[in-house]
Amino acid sequence: MTRLSSHLLPPQARTASLRLRALLERGLPLTERPWRALAEQCGMSEGEVLAWVERWQQQGMIKRLGLVVRHHALGIRANAMVVWDLPDEHVSEVGRRLAAEPAVTLCYRRRRQPPEWPYNLFCMIHGSHRERVLAALDEIVGRHGLQGIPRRVLFSHKAYKQCGGRYTHEEEP
Repeated sequence: MTRLSSHLLPPQARTASLRLRALLERGLPLTERPWRALAEQCGMSEGEVLAWVERWQQQGMIKRLGLVVRHHALGIRANAMVVWDLPDEHVSEVGRRLAAEPAVTLCYRRRRQPPEWPYNLFCMIHGSHRERVLAALDEIVGRHGLQGIPRRVLFSHKAYKQCGGRYTHEEEP
């Protein structure tokens, strides 16, 4: 893998790295070799692209690379956010168990917003039909003994465009 010098970069290399950052914010290309495709668009080698990504990870500039699935395009039309009002001392443990459930696609903790919003654990369940989502939730509740825990099931009515954070202001490449 190509090593990156900590010395000042020449203008061409700076421009290429900024372009790479902008392209990464838009997501990886859907191709067999996404890093090579990015390299070609930036005028870099695939090794240089991987070295920049590794460097940015080490610096904390890239915390994680994620995936945004277009659920509606896959026929997944029933999306439910289940919010739970758990005792604070149990949120981490229950959250880990729910996150490990195959039907749960997202699980995270949030601060309560009392008195209107007492919920502190959120998990998303996607499915093709509401009935399947509710059946999956019932199975999860039974498997983890969560019958007595206050919760709400919030089905979404609209699909919003999802994207990661944007930090560059470069025009569309």
